[in-house]
Amino acid sequence: MELSSSLDPITGKLISVLENEASLLAKLGAEIDEIKLELKAIRAFLEDADTRLGAVPFSETDKQWVASVRDIAYEVEDVVDEFMYHFHKQQQWRGKPSRFFLKLIHFPKDLLVKHQVAVKLKGIDKRIKSIADRNQRYPVSLSESRKSDKQIGGEYHRNNWVKNLSESTLFFKDDDLVGIDKAQSVLLGWLMDQELQRTVISVLGMGGLGKTTLVANTFNRQVVKQHFDCCAWITVSQQYVVTELFKSIIKGLYNKAKEKFDSVINLDSMSYLQLVEELVNFLQPRRYLVVIDDVWSTNLWQDISIALPANMNGSRILLTTRKEDVASFEFGVVKHIFLLKHLPFEESMALFCKKAFVGKGGQCPPYLESSAAKLVAKCQGLPLAIVALGGLMASKNSVTEWNGVLNNLNRELSENDAYFKRLKYISLLSYNDLSYTLKQCFLYCCIFPEDHAIKRKRLIRLWMAEGFVEPLNETTPEVVAERYLTELICRGLLQVERRNASGRPKILKMHDILREFAVSISKSIKFAAKSDGKEEVEDDGIRRWSIEAKEKEMKDTGKTAALSRVRSFFVFSVDETSKSFFNRLPSGFKLMRVLDLEDTPINELPDELENLFNLRYLNLTRTQVKELPKSIGKLYNLQSLVMKETQIKELPAGIVKLKNLRHLIAYRFNANRWAFDFCLGTLVPSDICLLNNLQVLATVAARGDFIKQLSKMVQLRRLNVANVKETDENNLCFAIAKMIHLRYLQVKSCNEDEQLKMDALESAPPFLETLALVGKLEKAPHWFNSLESLRFLFLQGSRLRDGFLLHIQALPNLRYFFLLNACEGDRLDFLEGFQKLKRLRIEGSPRMKEIVINKGVMPGLQQLNIDQCQEFTTLPHGWESLPDLKQVYLSNVSPELIQKICRSKGIDRQTITGMVLSRQEGTKAIFNITRWH
Repeated sequence: MELSSSLDPITGKLISVLENEASLLAKLGAEIDEIKLELKAIRAFLEDADTRLGAVPFSETDKQWVASVRDIAYEVEDVVDEFMYHFHKQQQWRGKPSRFFLKLIHFPKDLLVKHQVAVKLKGIDKRIKSIADRNQRYPVSLSESRKSDKQIGGEYHRNNWVKNLSESTLFFKDDDLVGIDKAQSVLLGWLMDQELQRTVISVLGMGGLGKTTLVANTFNRQVVKQHFDCCAWITVSQQYVVTELFKSIIKGLYNKAKEKFDSVINLDSMSYLQLVEELVNFLQPRRYLVVIDDVWSTNLWQDISIALPANMNGSRILLTTRKEDVASFEFGVVKHIFLLKHLPFEESMALFCKKAFVGKGGQCPPYLESSAAKLVAKCQGLPLAIVALGGLMASKNSVTEWNGVLNNLNRELSENDAYFKRLKYISLLSYNDLSYTLKQCFLYCCIFPEDHAIKRKRLIRLWMAEGFVEPLNETTPEVVAERYLTELICRGLLQVERRNASGRPKILKMHDILREFAVSISKSIKFAAKSDGKEEVEDDGIRRWSIEAKEKEMKDTGKTAALSRVRSFFVFSVDETSKSFFNRLPSGFKLMRVLDLEDTPINELPDELENLFNLRYLNLTRTQVKELPKSIGKLYNLQSLVMKETQIKELPAGIVKLKNLRHLIAYRFNANRWAFDFCLGTLVPSDICLLNNLQVLATVAARGDFIKQLSKMVQLRRLNVANVKETDENNLCFAIAKMIHLRYLQVKSCNEDEQLKMDALESAPPFLETLALVGKLEKAPHWFNSLESLRFLFLQGSRLRDGFLLHIQALPNLRYFFLLNACEGDRLDFLEGFQKLKRLRIEGSPRMKEIVINKGVMPGLQQLNIDQCQEFTTLPHGWESLPDLKQVYLSNVSPELIQKICRSKGIDRQTITGMVLSRQEGTKAIFNITRWH
């Protein structure tokens, strides 16, 4: 169990809650102040202990003390939230003259509630002090550890442990290694090329990927030893003393150079300046190689570079790191970055079999092949995990034993410490290095099911709703949360599966092994609990409840024991689940902050919803809900209301009462994706424009004077508006011109024959990255040339003719260009420009016969899609020579073109109507058909 990781998320948030609600708790001031002081003292102590102790194991006394304080922190939060719940109830009838007598009736109750809160807070304060007293009577090992840190060498022992783990890889045999040949070839090329300047080579990757193993094996190659005059290896880790590093380098260099050690016989007595002088004098005339393993901070380079002279002898510094900012640091010298990736499945299987079937020559018996493949898949190409699992399975022979490990991997990680100690420690190094805020954000990701595709925007909105995002002056919480996400990605704790046209992460995943650790930590600190919806969940104070619904018949949540402390409720429907499961919420959920029902079959929202005054996030994406309750305005704390692909056609008038709303997303699809009205907007009240906290408004169907009111929403970052008429031009353009923060804009006309007039706009918002225009344009708007930041351009139903590309080709940052039913001509001429275009999609142009791409145009094109262009007869001349083109998708094009391609590849056409041409890896002009239909 981690100490500060257990409590920092709670105490940090709770102090903020108490401060923010201070005005509402004025009559409880003394009690609140006393609790706040205690909580701040707890947090300060835990942060201090965390930096000192790191991996030192806790005794049972330690664990009980931590659990006691954590539960008290949760209890304080519950008391404050309960008070706020009653306060909210009273606010609903206060201020209404017709209810004067109700005020008198409720006044005694008001005093009673405040009295009850005060009594509870005093009781909690007394318990906090009793815990401190008990700690004095029965001192825990934590207290002693702080004193004995220097005496018994706790920090020294931890750093030595890391050092030993790292340097043991120097003695790995080549037979034990798999899948490093290509990576090593690249490193050897950089180490021994003709570059004379001192060069820094960074090997970057998440913990457990084998960075140290790769570098150690390269370091030990005889060809490397012969190339350099002297070599040294040092391990840094998170804590280091620069003079000790210098001493390690000197010892390594002198030993490898076989020089006499007399001059530095008194190494321990040398000062900082003497050490630097010794290193510079020794290295200046030589070609040297220094390996710096496990670098955590860019400060390291500033600390040691003074002792590593920038001579012109071809010297190299090779470092390993799991942090992207370290690898990308401007070292002021020649630098290379090698991003180490996960092992492919075949190589993962080979490594696993070497460890699991030592007595069988590394050959997997046929009866275990299926189980072995599933276990290897769990490791997702992480060598350290593969080796640990392989070592564990070496002692197991039956299918039953293997399947038992597969079904209980989390338990195996906990119980088989001998095999997983290194894996746990290396994973926890990354986790322990996080701030308490980032620890919360990381743990939160384990709420999603295994292998779940986590959407960036969804995750950010959830973090905001939970209160994890710390406020920064003049910076929106969305931007702060983006920084958190970037930090987790750079540390290798989250993986980017897909990026959007702007280059931002779109889909993220959590490595299975990291997820198992996060689940284990979350369970131990009551951060989150998971269930399958059939088993009872014990009410032990859990804060978040995630159900992975895998069965059709689920337990009715209304019959579940009241989980009074749950603040967040998620349902992930794996299969079709029973609608009755979602009929109503348990009564204990009245203080909920997050309700995420995405993809569940619920068709009606429970009546209890209107009582969730504390709700910050409501997700109804792809549910069967047809309408929101008229009382939706009671959820005045709501920040995110997400209703993608629902049946909701109109939002109630009460939506305008949600003054804290930041993200309103509501749209639905019809069956025909080629239809003009495939995506349908949702009707909203015109005065929704008074919600001045809204950042995202998508997709609304304009009516009444909505367009005229839109100019009030200058703060918007994203706007999707439909049902726009020609007469709206001036008001719409006036509003868009004022939205200087806008990054995403979609405008759709009321029907396919209505002209989408936007010429009144002088220039586009300066930061606009995504633009979608759906409707008749006939010509490209004049302000297209001002789209300096645009990365994604989508045009549908535009009826554009020859020459419109002239207004688009010079856009400096355009990455993705999609034309859907947009062109009326029979030919598209890409004459120049499009220098950064990566994807081009042309769909629904039945008259289109050919595309011309001049030489030098779109040199970075990676993917070309052509669909529903029945007259298209020939691919662009020279398309095979485009250097970065990886795939060409053809579907519903002319039979003549299909026949021509099939004939060139020696394939019988038969009933082929489409195909995918994919370039062979490492070739410039060889494309093979990889799929056809």
